[in-house]
Amino acid sequence: MAVVETRKLTKRFSDEVVAVNEIDLRCVDGEFLVLLGPSGCGKTTLLRMIGGLEQPTSGEILIADRVVNNLPPRARQIAMVFQSYALYPHMSVYENIAFPLKAAKLDKAAQREKIAWAASILGIDELLKRKPRQLSGGQRQRVALARALVREPNVFLLDEPLSNLDAQRRASARDELQVFQKDIGTTTIYVTHDQVEAMGMGDRIAVIDSGHIRQLGTPHEIYEEPADTFVATFVGSPPMNLVPEGDELVGFRPEAFYPITADTPSDTSSVLRVNVINAREEYLGSEKLIYAEVNGIRVVSRLPANVDAGIAEGSSATFGVLRSNLRHFNAETGLRVQPGRVPVLSGAANA
Repeated sequence: MAVVETRKLTKRFSDEVVAVNEIDLRCVDGEFLVLLGPSGCGKTTLLRMIGGLEQPTSGEILIADRVVNNLPPRARQIAMVFQSYALYPHMSVYENIAFPLKAAKLDKAAQREKIAWAASILGIDELLKRKPRQLSGGQRQRVALARALVREPNVFLLDEPLSNLDAQRRASARDELQVFQKDIGTTTIYVTHDQVEAMGMGDRIAVIDSGHIRQLGTPHEIYEEPADTFVATFVGSPPMNLVPEGDELVGFRPEAFYPITADTPSDTSSVLRVNVINAREEYLGSEKLIYAEVNGIRVVSRLPANVDAGIAEGSSATFGVLRSNLRHFNAETGLRVQPGRVPVLSGAANA
């Protein structure tokens, strides 16, 4: 196991294209760190530089307190698992797992022992004689992990390893991968554009956009206390509502925004009341979404499916949000700020 650190790490592909821009990052020993961001944000380039597959333009990469910029991948004591799994189709599962051990000139008895150990951990003992084409996507993923595991690396680098799986298998594979990482305790850096994966798996999440880390924190911190409007709207489905108010953007999560009815207790000191128009309801099984507008800005409320909001299609209504659930952002920079005044919001119905 090892600490992974980058210092002012930069990758320029041209004067105009800066994929990674002076990123400082520290992944502690045994941590599961997720790099989350949209396509093209620089997260995979960052991972490939750590793994030695891309050469940095400037900055340093340290693994176990050793600068590794000029070391080839095989000398960094890391193992990578890619989106494609990169299995050799003409080889059996056993031969695929054995490949790095043969390259290291390990004797056959030691190879058999290590392969049996990794196969047992990942539950693929019965698959060792099969070829990759005979495996499901989830089974291929476990084979790729086993091949990485037998190397006993200090660091796992995973680049969107679940993206080829369907939704049901992806949920199961997430759980398996998380249990696997906790069991072995190896420092792991995981790249994804899927916020569900990031929130469910990461000890911490680095949200990346345009080559910069916008925020680094626990899933709870990223979701509840976003550092800027990019994080607020990228993390969360539906994303945080943002409504302009003076020189600020006032933000609130959909689950914190609820319809005010005759039975709702009135507390004007702690609740911001807002008039919405053009409301419509979308049923999603376990929950429902109510879409509406506040002065031309779309807002969303998320409610349990069994809650009767009493809102007719296209109607107007009054909604409320606890003031403690409001987040404030500078309208020009998008950065989180402390509220300079009590928000009113145009369209508000404060007493």
